[in-house]
This record gives sequence, structure tokens and C-alpha cells, in this order.
Amino acid sequence: MGVVLLLALGVAACGADGATPKPRRPLTIGVTGATVAPAIPAGFVGLSIEEKALERFAGTAPKAVDPVFLHLLQDIAPQQSPVLRIAGDSTDWSWWPVPHEARPPGVKFDLTPTWMSVAHSLAADLQARLILGVNLEADSRAIATAEAGAMLGRIGRSYIDAFELGNEPELYGSFGWYRSPVTHQLVPGRPPTYSIANFIGDFARFSSYLRGDPLAGPSMGGPKWLESLGSFVAAEHRLSVVTVHAYPLKHCTKSTVVTSAELLADSSSHGLAQRVAPWVALSNRKHLPLRVDEMNGISCGGTRGVSDTFTSALWVLDTLFEMARTGVSGVNIHTVPNTINEVLGPELSRGRWAMRVHPEFYGMVMFAQAAPAGSHLVRLSGTSPSGVKVWATRSADGSMHVVVINKRLSGAATVQLN
Repeated sequence: MGVVLLLALGVAACGADGATPKPRRPLTIGVTGATVAPAIPAGFVGLSIEEKALERFAGTAPKAVDPVFLHLLQDIAPQQSPVLRIAGDSTDWSWWPVPHEARPPGVKFDLTPTWMSVAHSLAADLQARLILGVNLEADSRAIATAEAGAMLGRIGRSYIDAFELGNEPELYGSFGWYRSPVTHQLVPGRPPTYSIANFIGDFARFSSYLRGDPLAGPSMGGPKWLESLGSFVAAEHRLSVVTVHAYPLKHCTKSTVVTSAELLADSSSHGLAQRVAPWVALSNRKHLPLRVDEMNGISCGGTRGVSDTFTSALWVLDTLFEMARTGVSGVNIHTVPNTINEVLGPELSRGRWAMRVHPEFYGMVMFAQAAPAGSHLVRLSGTSPSGVKVWATRSADGSMHVVVINKRLSGAATVQLN
């Protein structure tokens, strides 16, 4: 049985004077071999991109999809069918134009035949499984059925894992969907009284319009609404996967300051997974998988000096292991081009594709290498030093992978592995 040791060094492994600190007496960690969680499913690690960003990443030529993007998606799902979510805020800003139907005031982006062809080619090249957002905020049967029908016919049912109705409906009653041309004020898509009960009714109504199509939901991350996740799952009998969103930290106002220490704190990785764990148990009781199909470290675009640094690589590596231990079926890391917390930044210059690859992506790749599809997390004995995380997996072929992560902002630790 082979063993592969992977080291994720800390943000600063040297002392303040630049010298390597003297090693302390080693702490012993034992790898027992006993498994502690279900097998890692194929496609566990995936990306989440906005509908309006698809052609930024993949291009506008269906017969020449961006090869750099294809290669990078294969890196986080090696020898697997990657799960790509194409949804997010732009789910409810998009539509497939419907003849004789007026454009809804909140719609800013048209799904076109070229868009559909690019999505088909991308999925076919990767043999990918797509989670596709369908507009719910427009509250139109014609728009939802036309959009889903176009995706089925033009992308292909075999590549569609599920349709996700709407995005973060807990915000429909409080966030502006469009700006009034008369008052110039933001107008929400639903009244301020819009509740989880209203959403459950909307979802049931729209799911009846999309008969026979696989559905994902509720696509929400608000803690208050997620307290009622059991009511949603009990009411909706056509779900194929439960989807939730998870961000440990928020930077949505100028007064909010988020630090590297907060992102590396155990509350942002273990604590985040513990928040998700009850939802996994609830979904499993209904024999449904739960996927965290939108996740990143800091919401609202991230924080400069944290989201765009090596801190994010250490955070995502540890958090993916924590999520796997809870039994989630997979995680999609959300990336929006030209934001501070973008994971991949596409560029096309003079006909040549290039990609800005940020540190967080390398944490995703490291997890994919350490926890291949079909592997199991393995129990450890002993106690890790403060700020150091150790993870171990056993692959289907019996090989062991051990990952040691130093999440300290400074200082080294010595760990002896048995």
C-alpha cells in the first residue's frame, strides 16, 4: 500500500526575522485505516459560474470552446464527469426570449442559440453534468417552460443534472430586481412579506410546469429560511438534489473588515461544515443528496488581501475535507470574473485564450488529487497542534493520501505521522 504525503504550507512558515523557527517536539498523528465518511462521489469538486459569464469562460464559438477552461475543469475532476453549475444572481436576470411575451423588467440578459450551443459543446467535450438555473423571479410559466425547453432541446437531457428554480429566493422581497423608470428606485421581485411558505408554493407550482425534468433547490443560503428546509423537502416530491449555499464570512458593506485570521479560523471551515451537517442528515432521510452548489470564503465579491491570496487556498482545501466528512454529495466554488474572489479569470487577446488562475483554485486541485473519486476519509488518532489540520484518505486501489495543512499566520509545527 503506497502513501502519498501532501503538504499545504502556512501563510508564513518563517519567523519575523525571516529565519525558520527551531522545530518543536513533534506531535504524533496516527492513521488508523478506519473510514469515517461515505465514499467521495465523482464530480465532488466543481465550479459555479453565472449564466451571463458562460461565454466569457468558454467563448462564443461552439466548435472551438476555450481549451484552457476545459483543461482547468478537468484538473478539479480528473478522470471524472465534472459537475458545473451555471446559475447564480443571473438566473433571475436571464430569459430565453418568448414570442409575443414582453421582456420582464428585471431581465438583463438574453439566452441565445449561440449560448445554448456553447453550453452543449462544453458539456459534450467534458462529458459534464450541468446544474442550470431557470428564472423564477419573473413569476412566468411561459418564461420558465420556454427556458427549460430550450435547454433540454439544445444542450441535451443527457448533460443536464438538474434545473435549479431561482436563486436565493430569501432575497426576493428585500433586494431590488429592477429600477423603476419613473421613480428610479429599486423594485424587488416580490413583496416585502414574501416568506418561505410563499416560496414553497411557488416552487411547487413551477415544478408542475416542468413535469419530468430533474429539479434542484431551494438554492438558498439564508439561515432563517434554511431553518425551514425540512418543510421545503417534505413539500416538494420531484427534487433530484437539494442545493444550498454556504459562505462563512460576509463583506457586503464598506465598514465590514474581514481578515486572513478569520478566514483561516476553524469556525470558517469546521464551523461552516457543522452548519451544513443537519441539512445533509435531513436530505438523507428523504433519500436525496445534498450539494453545496455555491460556496466561497467571503460573499459580496470577497476582500482584497484575503480572497486573492494564499489564505484562500488553505481555507478551501480544509473546508472541502470538512464538507466531505459531513456527507455532502459535492461542492461548487462560485467564481465571477473581475471580482476580488474570482477563482479563474478568462482572457482572450488576439485570438489566444489565457486564464488568470488564483490561489484558491490550487487548493481545489490539491483536494482533487488527495481525495479521488471513490476514496474514503480515514480516521486519525492523536491531536494536531493548534492551527494545523491533518486529513487522510484511502483510494479505491488501497493507496493512502495524507494532507497536512499549516493554517497558522506564523510559526512552524512538527508533526510525526504513523
